[in-house]
Amino acid sequence: MMWQDLTSLLIALGTGFIGILFAAYLSWKIAKKDPGTPAMQEISEAIQQGAMAFLKREYRAIAIFVLIVAVILFVGISKKTAVAFIAGAFCSVCAGYLGMRIATKANCRTAQAASKSYNEAIGVAFPGGAVMGMNVVGIGLFGLSLIYIIYIWHALQHQANLSLAIFEATQLIAGFSMGASSVALFARVGGGIYTKAADVGADLVGKVEKGIPEDDPRNPAVIADNVGDNVGDVAGMGADLFESYIGAIVSALVIAVTTMDVGTKGVMLSMLLSAIGIVATIIGVFFVRTDEKTDPQTALRMGMIVSAVLLIVGAYACTHLWYGSLNLFWAVLSGLLAGMIVGFVAEYFTSGKTVEKIADNAKTGPATVIIEGMAIAMNSTVIPLVVIALATIISYYFAGIFGIALSAIGMLSITGMTVAVDAYGPIADNAAGIAEMAHMGPEVRKRCETLDAVGNTTAAISKGFAIGSAALTALALFVAYSQVISLLSIDAMNATVVAGMFIGGMVPFFFSSKAMQAVGEAAFKVVEEVRRQFKEIPGLMEGKAKPDYARCVDITTAFALQKMVFPSVMAIIIPVAVGIFISPAALGGLLVGSLVSGVPLAIFFSNAGGAWDNSKKYIEAGNLGGKGSDAHKAAVIGDTVGDPFKDTAGPSLNILLKLMAVVSLVLSPLIFKLHVALFALFGR
Repeated sequence: MMWQDLTSLLIALGTGFIGILFAAYLSWKIAKKDPGTPAMQEISEAIQQGAMAFLKREYRAIAIFVLIVAVILFVGISKKTAVAFIAGAFCSVCAGYLGMRIATKANCRTAQAASKSYNEAIGVAFPGGAVMGMNVVGIGLFGLSLIYIIYIWHALQHQANLSLAIFEATQLIAGFSMGASSVALFARVGGGIYTKAADVGADLVGKVEKGIPEDDPRNPAVIADNVGDNVGDVAGMGADLFESYIGAIVSALVIAVTTMDVGTKGVMLSMLLSAIGIVATIIGVFFVRTDEKTDPQTALRMGMIVSAVLLIVGAYACTHLWYGSLNLFWAVLSGLLAGMIVGFVAEYFTSGKTVEKIADNAKTGPATVIIEGMAIAMNSTVIPLVVIALATIISYYFAGIFGIALSAIGMLSITGMTVAVDAYGPIADNAAGIAEMAHMGPEVRKRCETLDAVGNTTAAISKGFAIGSAALTALALFVAYSQVISLLSIDAMNATVVAGMFIGGMVPFFFSSKAMQAVGEAAFKVVEEVRRQFKEIPGLMEGKAKPDYARCVDITTAFALQKMVFPSVMAIIIPVAVGIFISPAALGGLLVGSLVSGVPLAIFFSNAGGAWDNSKKYIEAGNLGGKGSDAHKAAVIGDTVGDPFKDTAGPSLNILLKLMAVVSLVLSPLIFKLHVALFALFGR
């Protein structure tokens, strides 16, 4: 194999850079839009300052963690793995920071555009989300390709065989995925705690106790709530899918080089497919258009469908004409279709008749709302898990274990569009809040609320997509781990393996409990502060005085950063401890157990929260008595219960599953050495 055979890597590098340039173009386009009145700009600036202040403090905490782990990797594994780890973390941070910076600028511009038409508004909100999406895939593919090329070039300095150089570089590149996963878990947990603590605190006092509208400027937690939409659902979701995207590619690379019948050509195919996905997403962005008569959800769905179709065409051409085997195409297609189905199943269970049924139960109180919502959410796990199982079987049938990794790449190649559709939601939500606080009139507020309601449904789709991708990515990373340690099968008759499976099955529940407890404790602090301000600030309830927004922002920031550490560190310590103190095979059992329990739990959390949220919005639209009715108050309680479900515990589980798998993969040499040393010591 000669250097010209690495054209695929150079194409991936160039396409990643094009993705970054397209994100910059969209940012420039948004910046040119009218930011609205001075009052709107002041509110938007407060949201942006709060969001950026949180990110800076969060990134300082992450930097300490990254430095500690990098030192461990430098000493215990290799210095190049440590460098790749730092690079992965840095790229994830860059994508999150740049994407959220534009999202917080797009909110007031969306509100101002909504004063003209739906099309104007979605023409700002969606490109604002697309900046995050394109930064995720652009920076991800560019950073991974660049460090991969550097490592291959360095390996060629001491050996002439390019295939061996690629093999050596691939063993080191997994650190990049681990860095991305580490940042993602902190971002998801920290952002999730922040956003839901502020949201729950604002709703419980504002809506339930005081009976004032959502985003009412009298509510001291309203700015913290809007900040939370960005740090949780923009930066958090971006980091989540960034590490899924990278994890899928890295697992395919590792499996390709360790599978003799795939080899380096499989490496190049994995990079080409990712590049095709970026091009498909860029084209798909231009298909998101609407007008006063078109449902915005239809426009967003069109963008996703166009991207998916273009990916299918590109994948067919790539596997048939370049690789010479359609078997790999079916593996890619199975993953893409599985992701689409999981996403649209999430849409079904969080909208339409399903939501109306939950809302109808609100007539008898919050208990029946919660019971019905949980029952529907449990039912919503069936089809996604069956579809993921079928995708696994189909991809393995056509392309073996490499096919499983390709199915994950197929699902994640249009990550840019998935993130764009999701990040659109918080921008529309912020725009609705700004329209309310700036008193822009009922027509503008109505348009923004319509876009916001669509955002809730699109968020459910992207969360379903993220969960499905997490399942396949974690499975692919597990297969890569098994290849590296030569684990041929999981022996269910082996006591240590079974022990590992039980521990793995427990971890998602324990992790979720800590995340939700953190939300509850932080929300309690916010509720106390909001009550205090209503009590102690004269004229606040009458609208004659201004609340202290900064105090609520500071409380949620400090508490979220404090509480995010334990769950995040736990995701690394548990698999390492099981691998060392029980066995590497038991660690394989742990990864299987965590997948079996974690995926349905994540789907349950996500769809329950989304259904409760939209049932509340259904009542707020004027049904069943509308705002302020007993049914509305019951639905608000259901929504409040669902907030940490869908925006903290559920999405964080995605990253937990992948982080444990990639930690096992990267640290497998060290885990094996320490286990052997411990076993020898015990034997003596």
